[in-house]
Amino acid sequence: MSKYLTLIAAAGVLLAVLPTTAQQAEYPSRPIKIIVCLPPGGGVDTVTRIVSDGLQRRLGQPIVIENKGGQAGNIGAEAVFAAEPDGYTLLASQPAPITTNPLLYKNLSFDPTRFTPIAVMTTIPNTLTVRADFPIKNVREFIAYAKANPGKLSYASQGNGTTSHLTAVMFEQATGAKLLHVPYRGTAPAINDLMGGHVDAFFNEFATSMELHKAGKARILAVTTPMRVPELPDVPTMQEAGLAGFVSDTWNAISAPPKTPAPIVAKLNAAINDVLTTPDMQTHLSLMHLQAVGGTPQRMAEIIKADTQRWGDVIRAANVTLE
Repeated sequence: MSKYLTLIAAAGVLLAVLPTTAQQAEYPSRPIKIIVCLPPGGGVDTVTRIVSDGLQRRLGQPIVIENKGGQAGNIGAEAVFAAEPDGYTLLASQPAPITTNPLLYKNLSFDPTRFTPIAVMTTIPNTLTVRADFPIKNVREFIAYAKANPGKLSYASQGNGTTSHLTAVMFEQATGAKLLHVPYRGTAPAINDLMGGHVDAFFNEFATSMELHKAGKARILAVTTPMRVPELPDVPTMQEAGLAGFVSDTWNAISAPPKTPAPIVAKLNAAINDVLTTPDMQTHLSLMHLQAVGGTPQRMAEIIKADTQRWGDVIRAANVTLE
């Protein structure tokens, strides 16, 4: 009798597993929602929408983009963290919500280390960009003015704890200057106030700043790359201005809820890599001054680890905390 009971129990376990396995095999069978954790108009939103067009064709299902901005990406990240790990709700984010936010916020309702990495889509350097009519002409003058007028030179950020904010904090640490932080909810409103002359500077990503620079609506004083960028050969790096080792970039990535099954992760990762390597996409990203990254989920995990260490050092040294 015990032998038959064992067989029945084993059959029950097999039947319970089969539907899940079948669901993974046929994934996706309905629309996929990607929650962008910043408002529309910024780098994460733009890249996600471009990549999602290619994903729809490869996965055979619509991709629905939903913006949930606020708290440096925490609100959107929280929604994805609590979602079913079935591949139908994904997170598109900048580094903050999956790297540094645990070091910044005292009470998070999610654990960033438990997200399932899918792929980093693109990376881009940051810049020191100032309003068009700002009288300062180079980084050395900028530093001198900031040090002579502590707390008066204002800078925008995409929000507390974002890369633009932490880059400014790193600048303060490197120079001894004290700036006035004006946080916004995303790139677009920060850019609007920079163009309107309401803030003096913005440690913003290169693509957006490049367009403003070319149009005469703002000026890039320096890039945060180790070497000058080909698009602006006359613009120096922060290191050339005397700030040794000053490097800052940002990236846009896709993550899934904790415990998302490996077959689903693999299918999404392969589709994203396929999209990123097409000639059309390479051309499109080049025009936006973005660099495709891709690679394995493990590569994304390594990027997250390195960024967490880099910005963690900045956060701890400045004792930056957020509510």
